[in-house]
Amino acid sequence: MDHAETDRPDEDEMDQEATETEAEVEETEVDPLEEARAEAARYKDQLLRTAADLENYRKRARRDVEDAARRAKEDVLGQVLPIIDNLERAVQAAEGAQDVAAVVQGVEMVLASFQDAAEGMGLERVATTGERFDPNVHDAIQQLPSADHEPGTIMAEVASGWKLGPKLIRPAMVVVAKPPAES
Repeated sequence: MDHAETDRPDEDEMDQEATETEAEVEETEVDPLEEARAEAARYKDQLLRTAADLENYRKRARRDVEDAARRAKEDVLGQVLPIIDNLERAVQAAEGAQDVAAVVQGVEMVLASFQDAAEGMGLERVATTGERFDPNVHDAIQQLPSADHEPGTIMAEVASGWKLGPKLIRPAMVVVAKPPAES
């Protein structure tokens, strides 16, 4: 055999190497469809996790709101309970009382404790008698002619108005002066 022939690889070896190289290239090449499927699966998983996180957040927020409402009720009722106790004592005292003044004094004390509790929660009475009528906080239920009051001035309060901070809870029901009728 010629030395030149042994230095050259034969055709079978070359074909085998080419086939192996092609197989390696095919293995390293990623099928675009498979790649897209894998990416879609990652996005779907991410979407499902995000949806679950959002649902958990909603449940937690709903639970927090319910807890806050329950605590607010507990706070209010905790301040109202002593008033109920005082009213019960006033009723017991009034049942056999000969002195009406003592009963009135007891009811006034209960009213004062209730007003203190309400003010402690931020409730404030809307100013009325002697003030100018303000449709934002007053509800005029009647207008009466008056020579003693300027027109548009509140002459009397029928029911108190209340605000909680800047929010009007109930307008004051008032009687407003109008000019006296001319004779």
